[in-house]
Amino acid sequence: MSYCPECEAVIDEEFEDVGEIISCPECGVELEVISIDPVEFDLAIIDDEEEDEYRFDDTDDEEWDDEESYEDDDEDDEDL
Repeated sequence: MSYCPECEAVIDEEFEDVGEIISCPECGVELEVISIDPVEFDLAIIDDEEEDEYRFDDTDDEEWDDEESYEDDDEDDEDL
């Protein structure tokens, strides 16, 4: 019996190989088997391709750093 290093949930499974990747049944975090006897886990490292799947895409057609937008805001403040 072993525990998730993230949420400390009990993981009562047998594993054959170091390096296996599993998901914690409680919190869903990806875990890598780092030892077989005793069974121990560490958080799995996500490679660049997998990381791209989880990365938030904050690109937008509008430019948030547009100086004109800031100037308009300043002019509105002066009217108050």
